[in-house]
Amino acid sequence: MNNPFTLQFEVQQDMLLREAVALCGISKRALTAIKFDGGKIFVNGIERNVRHRVVRGDIVTIVFPQEEASEGLIPQQGHLTIVYEDEALLVIDKPAYMSTIPSREHPDNSVANFVLGYFQAQGLASTVHIVTRLDRDTSGLLCIAKNRHIHHLMSAAQQQGDVHRQYEAIVYGQATNQSIIEPIGRKETSIIERQVRQDGQFAHTDVEVIKYGRLNDCIMSHIRLTLHTGRTHQIRVHMAYVGHPLVGDELYGGDKEIINRQALHCVSLTLRHPLTKEILSFSSELPEELASLL
Repeated sequence: MNNPFTLQFEVQQDMLLREAVALCGISKRALTAIKFDGGKIFVNGIERNVRHRVVRGDIVTIVFPQEEASEGLIPQQGHLTIVYEDEALLVIDKPAYMSTIPSREHPDNSVANFVLGYFQAQGLASTVHIVTRLDRDTSGLLCIAKNRHIHHLMSAAQQQGDVHRQYEAIVYGQATNQSIIEPIGRKETSIIERQVRQDGQFAHTDVEVIKYGRLNDCIMSHIRLTLHTGRTHQIRVHMAYVGHPLVGDELYGGDKEIINRQALHCVSLTLRHPLTKEILSFSSELPEELASLL
C-alpha cells in the first residue's frame, strides 16, 4: 500500500491553517488522525502544523494517513462491474446474491471483500467505506468512498438529501402511485425483520407505477420507487405495509415460487461529487430475470 489519499486546495483568505482545513469539511477526528497516525499537511510544499497562518493564494496539500482494514475483512479477488471510478469514489453495479459486507451466514465473497482486494492490487492505502448499501438479494448501483474523509462528506450529503436513489421492483397486486410516509423500526421478535411502528424512524418512499402485468393468473405491478430516507429494508417494509409485498420476498409476505430473491433493483443513483461538486448520474437496466417476470 503506497498511494495514500491526497487533497490539495488554494486558500481563499488569510486565516489559521486549522480554519482553512475545516472549510474543506475535514472533521476533527480526521484532523487528529492526520496529526497522530502518519498524515501530513504542507503549505506551498513545506510541512506545517495547524497553528500556521496561511494567506490567500497559498496551496495546501493534505496527505491522509494510510488506512487499515478491520481484521475481519479479508481481501479477495473477484469480478466487479465498475460503472464509475476516480480518486474519491467507486460506483459498481452489484449482482443479486452478493452481500455488501461479510456476515456470519456469508463471511466472504462480498462486495467489501472484492473491493478491498481491488484496492490492494492498485496499491491504494484505503479500506472500504460503503456509502449506499444494498441487501444481499437486491441488485443494482452501489457507491463506495475510497477514503474516510470522502465517506464523511458523503454521509453528510446523504443527511442533507444530496444523494438520490431510484429502484424498480415487481410487486404483487395492482399498486397505485402514492407517497408512503410511515416510521420503521425493528420488530421486537426478530433481529433482522423491520416493521412500520409509531416509535420507529421517519421513513419516506414514493411509488410510481410503470405498468401492470399478469403471471400465472396473478396480477402484478412493475413500479419505480424513490427513497427520501435510507432505513433498513425500507422499500420491502413499506410495500408490504400497503399490501403489495415484493415478489420473491419471503420475509415480508412474498414467496420464492417465481424467483429466488426479492424482485428489487437500484436503477438510478445521482449524487454531488464531494470534491468537484459536479452532479453525477448513473443508471442500470433492470436485469432480465426481473424484466421477464411480467
